[in-house]
Amino acid sequence: MAIRKGKRPTDPNQLAKWVVENSTGSTEAAPAPPVPESLSAYMAAMGRKGGQIGGKRRLVTMTPKKRKEAAKKAAQARWDKRTNGQS
Repeated sequence: MAIRKGKRPTDPNQLAKWVVENSTGSTEAAPAPPVPESLSAYMAAMGRKGGQIGGKRRLVTMTPKKRKEAAKKAAQARWDKRTNGQS
């Protein structure tokens, strides 16, 4: 009988699983996380995901006045880029 060392889970469901695993001696290995083909591609995907969530959340939490200020600032940045690029 294999007894795992460590703390017992406090959640009743996890505790039941822990007791069964310890009493039967069978434990399932957790599946390994998928390995990304390249770290930069993985991080880029994570960034896109956060950006998709963040924009929607920001839209909900911003007041109309704050949204107007952000839009003005963005428009000003676009116009500054145009005039500075063609000089």
